Amino acid sequence: MIHVKKCLFALLIGISISGCKEQVSSQSTSIKPYETDTFKTYWYAGKAELSSYSLEQSRYGELREGKAVLIFVTEDFSQKKLVKLDQPDNAGKDKVSVLKMNFTKNFVTGIYPYSMMLSVFTPVLRSQFPNSLKGTMSSQEWCGQVFNQLTLKGNKYNVSAFSYFENEGDENLTLENAILEDELWNLIRLEPENLPIGEFKMIPGLFFTRLNHTDLKVMVANGAISENISDLLYTVSIEDHERILAIRFEKSFPHKILGWEESFTERSKATRTKAVLDKTLITDYWTKNKNEFSYLRDSLNLSRKNY
Repeated sequence: MIHVKKCLFALLIGISISGCKEQVSSQSTSIKPYETDTFKTYWYAGKAELSSYSLEQSRYGELREGKAVLIFVTEDFSQKKLVKLDQPDNAGKDKVSVLKMNFTKNFVTGIYPYSMMLSVFTPVLRSQFPNSLKGTMSSQEWCGQVFNQLTLKGNKYNVSAFSYFENEGDENLTLENAILEDELWNLIRLEPENLPIGEFKMIPGLFFTRLNHTDLKVMVANGAISENISDLLYTVSIEDHERILAIRFEKSFPHKILGWEESFTERSKATRTKAVLDKTLITDYWTKNKNEFSYLRDSLNLSRKNY
């Protein structure tokens, strides 16, 4: 029944798939995708994958046009300090290779803009490190700003939350170890055949919980996957939030994210947020910070005057 509901939803939201099928079975192999030469050549070339998306963001019951950017890059990370290592060659066993996702959204509501950013740090060696080590989110708009951080300590996630809203305030809490909604994007890039299917425990995404002022807690979610000729659609639903997130991505490596759509209730009204891939650029962007490189924003259909 759960699978049928996800198929119907995929058809209703208009994401292009040719029929809903059972979960795509993965072939039994002793070599993980992230252990192959193909993976290492793509993700350890000293560059990042930058993709821009045309965004329709629901806010205050209306759709707002904007831009989203997904940046994926591998980094050497400290297991103890949970930050990027300055001298990885000297870090010894503290060093762990992570796939970092930086996810930005920019849109305008009336007179004032929103600028949001999410970062997730997921170890590449999933067999050794099955959980993401850290997630952070910040949101700025003219009313104020909020910041959330989740860090893995043992078998728990420590959460720090800061907000200008009185009822959210500054708080610290601990959550049981569960799959992060925000790490699903990294799992698609690392090991899509092992995305959670059926019922599982999940910590909802930081973008959604803060924009909708809902408590951050472990909830029951349901996952399903369907396939088209060249792409896959991963759908996850949370009944407590009356919300469904569907992410479409390439079937073949490197499993680029092609777009996504959220269906949820906002201000007692059914609404959606949608993004479609625009452009992709592979570059070491951290070395391209001089004015002479501003032309590269054209390659992503991004404005050169982002202020």
